[in-house]
Amino acid sequence: MKNIFIFLTLLFGIQSNEKSDFYSKPWDKKKYPIAIDAYEKNAINMSKLVTDERTIAIFHRASIGFRIDNKYASRKKEAKLKKIFFASYHLGTNADPIKQADFYLEQISANFNDPMALDIEDIGGNNISLKDAEKFIERIYEKTNRYPFVYVNNKVYTEINNKYNLNSIFARCPLWYARFKNSIKDIPFNVWPNVTLWQFSCELNCKKTGECLYNVPGTEFDMDVNVFNGTPNEFQLFWQKH
Repeated sequence: MKNIFIFLTLLFGIQSNEKSDFYSKPWDKKKYPIAIDAYEKNAINMSKLVTDERTIAIFHRASIGFRIDNKYASRKKEAKLKKIFFASYHLGTNADPIKQADFYLEQISANFNDPMALDIEDIGGNNISLKDAEKFIERIYEKTNRYPFVYVNNKVYTEINNKYNLNSIFARCPLWYARFKNSIKDIPFNVWPNVTLWQFSCELNCKKTGECLYNVPGTEFDMDVNVFNGTPNEFQLFWQKH
C-alpha cells in the first residue's frame, strides 16, 4: 500500500497533503495557478482572460450524455490561438457508459494529448453511477492510454471513499474536487493521496461579478474557478503527462 501511495504521488506530480499549504485558501497564494471550467452558457472574453498571468488553463465541457456542447469547438479554436491551455470534460449521464466514452472521444479526437475529465455531478437520478463511471474510465484508457480526471463534489467524493480504495480505478485518475470552503484538510484520502484541482468558486458562493474569491478577467460570477496543486512549471509537466 505504501508503494502505491508513493507511485501515485509521483504520478500526479503534486505535494503530500500533510506538507502542503495548498489545502487552506490556495486562491490567495500566487504560486498556485488558476484554471476555469466552462460550458456553453458561461460568458468568456478571451482577450480579457489572457491579461491575467495566473489563469493559465480552460477545461471546457465537450459533451453531456450524447449531446455536444455548442461552444466547445469555437472556444477550443480561440484558446489555441491565444495559447491558453485548453482541455475537455464529459458530463456523465445514466446512459450506456461505453457509448458515452466513445461519443466523447469523437468530439475531442484532435486533442487526445490534452487532459480529459469525467464529471460525476451527483449520486442517483440522471447522473452516471459509480459502476458506470468505472466502465467509462476503462474505455477512455483503452482508447487513449490515459486516465481522465474525475470531477466530484463532496457527496460523490464521500461515496467513492466509502466504497473504494487506493487499488481502484478511481485512484489512477487525478482528482478534481469541488468544495466551497476555506480549508479541506479534514477530508479522507482513502482513494486519492492528493487533490489535483480544487474548484473553489462558482455561482453557489459568488453572487456578483467582481466579488468572488478569485476574479478571472473576462468571466462572470457564475464561472467555475479552480486552483492547481502545484507551481506553473509543475502544471505544464502535469499537462504533458495527462
